[in-house]
Amino acid sequence: MNTTTIVETERLILRTWKPEDFPAFAAMNANAEVMRYFLAPLSMEESLTTLARILAEHRESGYGLYALERKEDHRLIGLLGLHRVTFDAPFAPCVEIGWRLIPEAWGHGYATEAASACLKYALCELNLPEVYSFTALPNMRSSRVMERAGMEKVGEFDHPNVPASHPLLRHVLYRADKTLLGW
Repeated sequence: MNTTTIVETERLILRTWKPEDFPAFAAMNANAEVMRYFLAPLSMEESLTTLARILAEHRESGYGLYALERKEDHRLIGLLGLHRVTFDAPFAPCVEIGWRLIPEAWGHGYATEAASACLKYALCELNLPEVYSFTALPNMRSSRVMERAGMEKVGEFDHPNVPASHPLLRHVLYRADKTLLGW
C-alpha cells in the first residue's frame, strides 16, 4: 500500500496510513497516560474500529487524521489532522484539528509544529473557512499547543458525549481562520 505525504515540516511528515502502522497506533491508544483526557484507553478492537472510521473519513471528505511520522527515524509518533465534528454543539457541524502523540514525543514541539502546518493546509489548500480544536479543560498541554499554533480561545462547552458527572465533561474551545493567522 502506497502512502501519500499530505504535509511535511522540517522534522515531521503527516501522511496517509499504512497497515504496518496499526500496532503502534493500537499501543498508543491503549496507553493510559496518552488517553488521560479521554474517557478510557482503547482496546485492540476499539483501535481497529477507530482506524476504520479514520480511513472512511479520508475516503469521504478527502482529509482526516493522518499518521504523524518523525523524519529522523521514520517512527510513527502519533496522529494529527482534521476531523468532521457532527455531535450536537453550538459550533457544529465543523472541522476540528486534533492530535494524539506517544509520551516519548511530548515536549519536543512536534504537536505545535505539525498543527501549525496542518492548519495552513486546511485553511489555504483545502480552503476551509475555519478550523476548531477542543480538549477537556484540565488538558493544559493541548490548550498550549492550540495557542502556540495561533488559535484563539472562543469559549467552553460541555461535551455531549461525556457523562454529565464525569470530570472531563467541560471542554475548552479554540478556533482559527486565515485572518486570525495572517494568511
